[in-house]
Amino acid sequence: MTLAGKTILMSGGSRGIGLAIALRAARDGANIALLAKTDTPHPKLEGTVHSAAEQIRAAGGNALPIVGDVRDDGDITEAVMKTQGEFGGIDIVVNNASVIDLSGSLELAAKKYDLMQDVNVRGTFMLSRAALPILKDAANPHILSLSPPLNLSPKWLGAHTGYTLAKYGMTMATLGMAAEFAKDGIAANSLWPQTTIATAAVQFALGGDRMMKVSRTPEVYADAAYEVLCKPARDYTGQTLIVEDVLREAGVTDFSGYAATPGTPDTELFPDIFLD
Repeated sequence: MTLAGKTILMSGGSRGIGLAIALRAARDGANIALLAKTDTPHPKLEGTVHSAAEQIRAAGGNALPIVGDVRDDGDITEAVMKTQGEFGGIDIVVNNASVIDLSGSLELAAKKYDLMQDVNVRGTFMLSRAALPILKDAANPHILSLSPPLNLSPKWLGAHTGYTLAKYGMTMATLGMAAEFAKDGIAANSLWPQTTIATAAVQFALGGDRMMKVSRTPEVYADAAYEVLCKPARDYTGQTLIVEDVLREAGVTDFSGYAATPGTPDTELFPDIFLD
């Protein structure tokens, strides 16, 4: 199975992991609709929804850039309707948009807490929900959320409670939909990496250039997402998947090509959060 002719509706995707997933699907000739806020360039972060669409087309896919906010119900409805109108349906929803703030509970600003809940949790739920009636008509429908397994270790519950709530909320929404819509054959899974990924978010929020050097490229996430989205939906759902495990199951034994700094041994890569 490939993603040729499949239609993906993704939140975010102007850069980083989301764009890498879109470009991997585009190589098959997939249709990708991006619902993102980045209409104009950010002063510190490269890429807009329009430049992402250009890259998707160059990679062999069809692109529909939609400027909008996943926190806005009207923008979500418009994105779903535009995607269906442009491509005739929706096969896949990728909940990629996410906000990160690792502040402790006393330091976390209330506005930032609300933003993480609105984008990460509510955005995942509302975008998925809006697309569900159309997904029911797809041949192999998938919902994929870029969120971690539910690790209830005090280490992770207490490390950054506000962010943990937001990311676990994404996973809970996804697992709930997997159970609720299993009878309709709609797969819903989450996917999370073992190591940090070299993205602008990691560079600015986690550890700067030093962290980038001990991370893997977004392509490792994209290749794993591709494997998941090609699985039979009725048989492959309700899982909190790990990127590297998915790729190992697909036959990958050498991950050296994914090192952001070529030659960095796997043992020196920085482990991502939420995984023991």
